[in-house]
Amino acid sequence: MKNAGTVLNNLKLFDNSFLKRNINIIAGVDEAGRGPIAGPVVAAAAIFEKQVFHPAINDSKKLSAKSREELYHWIVKNCVSYGIGIIDQKEIDLINILQAALKAMRIASESLIPTPDLILIDGNKVFKSSINTHCVVKGDSKSFSVAAASIIAKVTRDNIMREYSKTHPIYMWHKNKGYGTKEHIDAVKNYGVTNIHRISFLRKIVSAQEQTPVMI
Repeated sequence: MKNAGTVLNNLKLFDNSFLKRNINIIAGVDEAGRGPIAGPVVAAAAIFEKQVFHPAINDSKKLSAKSREELYHWIVKNCVSYGIGIIDQKEIDLINILQAALKAMRIASESLIPTPDLILIDGNKVFKSSINTHCVVKGDSKSFSVAAASIIAKVTRDNIMREYSKTHPIYMWHKNKGYGTKEHIDAVKNYGVTNIHRISFLRKIVSAQEQTPVMI
């Protein structure tokens, strides 16, 4: 049985409210990792059948790591389709984080099969697409598909940072996921910048001389 409950909750009802004669397939898209000083920005998109939902799915930031992991597995098993877009730190430095996040969301959305009739985008910015798009401010707290996408994106990015941490342990990315915690910033100041760092995010933290990437 796909449904984890019997009564559709508000997030699912929100998504279903967009269903019309010419809108039968709705996707939600969200990103994770706009704020960190290291690593990529990751976006995810997801499509669900009309009656499929899980009452625990919510904004990934409101969930524990354990809950996110458990829900991630439920989502990938029970969704119609999901897609992922990843823009690395080098491209973030080239095009800026907003454009990188929008590009990642577009890539995630365009990889969906079947193609949705409407994409619900978390936030107030849209990306260019041949598919109809609709912004939803705080969408990860309002839309079931956007919330599910936020969980996929967050879990995927966290796993990427854990892998990076294996080769760069002094930066504690398995713990801070690339965010600018005190221990992370101290490591940058003491040991230098790696090729995983976002140079454009470090200008207020280290001097220009210290911003030369080093391999560790």
